[in-house]
Amino acid sequence: MIVRTEEEWQGLREIGAIVAHVRDALIAQVREGITTLELDQLGAELLAKHGAESAPIKMYDFPGHTCISVNETVAHGIPGDRVLQAGDIVNVDVSAYKNGFYADTGATTVVQPDSSPIKQRLIECAALAVDVSIKKARAGAKLNSIGAAVYRETRKRGFYIVQNLTGHGIGRSLHEEPEHIVSYYDPDDTTLLEDGQVIALESFVSTGAEQVSQGDDGWALQTDDGSFVAQFEHTVVVTKDKAVILTLGGQLD
Repeated sequence: MIVRTEEEWQGLREIGAIVAHVRDALIAQVREGITTLELDQLGAELLAKHGAESAPIKMYDFPGHTCISVNETVAHGIPGDRVLQAGDIVNVDVSAYKNGFYADTGATTVVQPDSSPIKQRLIECAALAVDVSIKKARAGAKLNSIGAAVYRETRKRGFYIVQNLTGHGIGRSLHEEPEHIVSYYDPDDTTLLEDGQVIALESFVSTGAEQVSQGDDGWALQTDDGSFVAQFEHTVVVTKDKAVILTLGGQLD
């Protein structure tokens, strides 16, 4: 999607603010003893309160309003009766639709108390990775230059990129062109970002795994080697000067 009107800006800002609000509310409730279903139910309530629909349900009939992924499950985790334990790495991914527009966002945290410093360093690196991609995303930039920068900063800190999970275009649909925005250098991808283009930038940073595979439930994407993984994601609009982040967060009325 290319944003061309003030009405489109307003619609994207609204749904961006909603998913960010839900993301932050769920992350704040991550604690020992709560179930992933209880987190998802809160997400459902907040989406409904603000007049938004769950994008995974609307687009794919996903069995949950949000994706809650824990430990070996890296993405597309189905909310259920899993009880969170101290030290669990938890990813909350929220995507939603309202008035013709979609936005997508995610964040990762660790259930406290946790005595493993590598998990916190991993989360900090994943947050840095998406920040690096946002700073590189401007009109005229090559997509592969973004991936190269993210990969370089990640490896510098001793971590790895999960290469078969990527960012994507978004706006009028949950997934649009470009279909894949990778977090490593792809010499064959010389796609240039356009002024007004709407994209979801995300990086999955790992302690070892560079690939994930689908779990038995047909949805969850998992590591096979026990690697820890963290992800952050923002929906942005590319401009000539910088990327405008639609999913920063904050309070809604």
